[in-house]
Amino acid sequence: MLDKLTSALDFQSKALLLRADRQRLIAGNIANADTPGYAARDFNFADALRDATSGTNARGSAGIKDGDNGYVVQSQPSLDGNSVDLDRERAAFADNAVRYEATLRFINAESKTMLSAIQGQ
Repeated sequence: MLDKLTSALDFQSKALLLRADRQRLIAGNIANADTPGYAARDFNFADALRDATSGTNARGSAGIKDGDNGYVVQSQPSLDGNSVDLDRERAAFADNAVRYEATLRFINAESKTMLSAIQGQ
């Protein structure tokens, strides 16, 4: 019975872990914007979520492993070899933060709905 209750939140919890992993990557890119030779990293969220929720989870239940991160395609070449585009990274950071908050709100609402059903209200 408990499995049926928690399975509803399983998808959202995996999405939340992936959002947190992506936020760390983007923050690392922003922090290294002035590091010569730094290659910006990111991953395709949709593919990662699909892998995390499929039966054959290559990434593991804890999110993204270091080897699964891809490099960001450089939009403007720089003389020092740094591939961080601060405008793109800031936009990605803000977008991911909003989606992280939305996922949290969904989990909170789903939890309240389950609690209400359990209490019979």
